[in-house]
Amino acid sequence: MQISSFSAEDYISQIPEERQVVFREIFNTVNDNLPEGFSQGSSYGMIGWAVPLETYPAGYHCTPGSPLPFISIASQKNFIALYHMGMYAKPELLDWFVEEYPKYSKRKLDMGKSCIRFKKMDDIPLELLAELSKKMTVEEWIDTYEKNFKKK
Repeated sequence: MQISSFSAEDYISQIPEERQVVFREIFNTVNDNLPEGFSQGSSYGMIGWAVPLETYPAGYHCTPGSPLPFISIASQKNFIALYHMGMYAKPELLDWFVEEYPKYSKRKLDMGKSCIRFKKMDDIPLELLAELSKKMTVEEWIDTYEKNFKKK
C-alpha cells in the first residue's frame, strides 16, 4: 500500500488508525537513535532517512539525483515494515540482528533481505530497533554502499 505524503505526520494520518500509535513509536525510536547526518523525508511511498545530497552528491544509483536511502518504514496491507539497507549490505550487521532478535521478542522473526515485517502490533522490539538504528554512521553507510553497489 503506497501512501503519498510529504511529512511523517501526514503519512501516519493516512495509515489505519489501529496502527498509528505503534507506527509513531517505531518512527520515533529510529529518529531518536540514528547518528547525526541522516535526513528524514519520504520516498517510494514510505517515510525514512537518507544521506542527503549535500553530504553524498553521487546520490542513489537506482534513482540518480536522489538522496542515498538508509532506513524506511512503511505500512503495508498486512504489516508494518522497516527497511534497513545497512543490513542488506553488511552481513555482520544482519547476523547481529538475527541473533539479538529472540532476546527482545517472543515472536518469530519475519524478514526479507532488508525488510523486517511486524504483523502483530503488541510485540515490537523497540529497544532492539533503537540499537539497530545506532549501529551505522553516515560515513560507514556511504563506505558500505560504495563497496557493495557502486559500479567501478
